[in-house]
Amino acid sequence: MLNPNLDEIQLSKDDYERYSRHLILPEVGMDGQKRLKAASVLCIGTGGLGSPLLLYLAAAGIGRIGIVDFDVVDTSNLQRQVIHGTSWVGKPKIESAKQRILEINPYCQVDLYETRLSAENALGIVEPYDIVVDGTDNFPTRYLVNDACVLLNKPNVYGSIYRFEGQATVFNYEGGPNYRDLYPEPPPPGLVPSCAEGGVLGILPGIIGLIQATETVKIVLGAGQTLSGRLLLYNALNMSFRELKLRPNPERPVIDKLIDYEEFCGIPQAKAAEAQQQANMEEITVQQLKQILDNGAAEYVLLDVRNPNEYEIAKIPGSVLVPLPDIENGDGVAKVQEMLNGHKLIVHCKMGGRSAKAIGILKEKAGIDGINVKGGINAWSQEVDNSVPQY
Repeated sequence: MLNPNLDEIQLSKDDYERYSRHLILPEVGMDGQKRLKAASVLCIGTGGLGSPLLLYLAAAGIGRIGIVDFDVVDTSNLQRQVIHGTSWVGKPKIESAKQRILEINPYCQVDLYETRLSAENALGIVEPYDIVVDGTDNFPTRYLVNDACVLLNKPNVYGSIYRFEGQATVFNYEGGPNYRDLYPEPPPPGLVPSCAEGGVLGILPGIIGLIQATETVKIVLGAGQTLSGRLLLYNALNMSFRELKLRPNPERPVIDKLIDYEEFCGIPQAKAAEAQQQANMEEITVQQLKQILDNGAAEYVLLDVRNPNEYEIAKIPGSVLVPLPDIENGDGVAKVQEMLNGHKLIVHCKMGGRSAKAIGILKEKAGIDGINVKGGINAWSQEVDNSVPQY
């Protein structure tokens, strides 16, 4: 309801007091606050981006907020997902978010969709809302959200984060570009590390999420210049902002239906290739690794391919660090060859993915066979030695 009948919307006495700082802004005023009250916004995800934008959309007076998420709160979330608290660890994120929203604004209608957004349910979930805010962290869902918004003609307020950098824009608004104009094709699976692998400054999603909230409110109010046609890039380390122009691509394929986005992003193919690689690769459990180490490991070299800062956090006794990037660029291959000197190679990382990749590279470049540790140091911490920190 981006153009509601304002005569039908009434502000209560509490509204006048609660939104007094809005009401005295000429760009908001009575009509603007009524627009916010009449507006409905769907947020996909209650993670790093969804947390701050949900808090501020509720505080701003958005009348109806929908939340899509199927995850539970984890302790590692609390460094950046500020809508959740310690008492909610292990419980559904959407329930945690709803309770916090209603604490801020008890007059907000909060709709919960505890499900994974898919091609089967996306149109039905998106359709009732005026604006969609994308707080997801994976490419299949971003393409799905984009295409659903295009098919239903909904503005898509986009943000993404990684390490110390973030970006934000508005897609599919007033004839502007959509996500496929920025990324016509998805990157190969695994090329862009997740925040769980690469890390993220906890404050960063707060900044990008608040930019998304600001753009959402501006669209509702019809005020100011939105980021449609502009990609805002933010670097927290340099404290710098810059913009790139975005334009619709007249040659882009027409979006006329939702598709299999996992397939489109190459994920089943990547999983099949990974499964084939693992089938051809010797693996051991962390319990088997413990037996080897307890027996002295005289025939083995235990290689850790995580990053140096991860090695400082936690390590398996007797392991030697050669980071995966060094193996990928070739420098680490000779180092591993020198270390082996007739010994057998066991390789581990955080969860088992990077170590499998390292073994594949060592086999291809130097004919070195390696044994992968299933579950990596996370499994070691959970099943063998819980004094080793998990991160």
